[in-house]
Amino acid sequence: MDPKKMIIYPLIVFGIAIIIIIANYVMTGSFVKEGIELRGGSVITLQGVNVSPDEIAKSIKEKTGIDVTVEKFSGVGGSGVRVYVSAGDDVNLVREALKEMFPDVEPQTVVIGPTFGEIVREQGIKAIVYAFIGMAIVVFLFFRVPVPSMTVVFSAFSDMIIAIALMNIFGIELSQATIAALLMLIGYSVDSNILLTTRLLRRKEFTVEEAYYSSLKTGFTMSTTTLGALASLWIFSTAQVIDDIASVLIFGLLADFMNTWILNAGVLRLYIAKREGKE
Repeated sequence: MDPKKMIIYPLIVFGIAIIIIIANYVMTGSFVKEGIELRGGSVITLQGVNVSPDEIAKSIKEKTGIDVTVEKFSGVGGSGVRVYVSAGDDVNLVREALKEMFPDVEPQTVVIGPTFGEIVREQGIKAIVYAFIGMAIVVFLFFRVPVPSMTVVFSAFSDMIIAIALMNIFGIELSQATIAALLMLIGYSVDSNILLTTRLLRRKEFTVEEAYYSSLKTGFTMSTTTLGALASLWIFSTAQVIDDIASVLIFGLLADFMNTWILNAGVLRLYIAKREGKE
């Protein structure tokens, strides 16, 4: 494929992702929907309840007029459901509705204040920014060549932007768990890009095409094994937190396929052709 076309297509996808994020901001006032941990609210836990979360949310809506999020959980400590009530909604009304639905279960309520949510959001954003800056410094020190280094950094940034856009599309909220997933995505994204860039820039006896397909084979194996593990996690997990982490990482890794093996490869082919032409 023409290297210029290899660069254009991923940039179009990146542009569409930016438009989705901006559109979400215009409609909701937030670049990505924030979870209750960030915007504040209450979490009501019902131990031993085994009823469809959709049915519980629908019943609460009918009884109180309040929209809630309900998820099942299971683990060593038992199983049940958690009901998330946004800040500003009357949590006592929801508790009364739950008592009416499950008279033998005592609801346990934890309140998360908006101030705490604000602190969590600020710290999460700072963690992502600092991690990104740290990654960029290491990449620049390692390669010491501006164009390939900037492409690696941009690819990781594009992976994150596309993952956030897909979070908006699929209704995945920004929470402590998904912030952690975005942080992990920085590391996953850089791995394959560094592999490709190193193989192409430091090749000695191979052509650019041979080095590309050699690194593609290794990188494809690395990424597909990780995707397989994440897909298994998403399929078999019953915890919403685990599902959200796996989903965000899957979004990012799928974007990384495109940004590494098409975008970064296209930039490197143009860069190498120009460098060797001068030599």
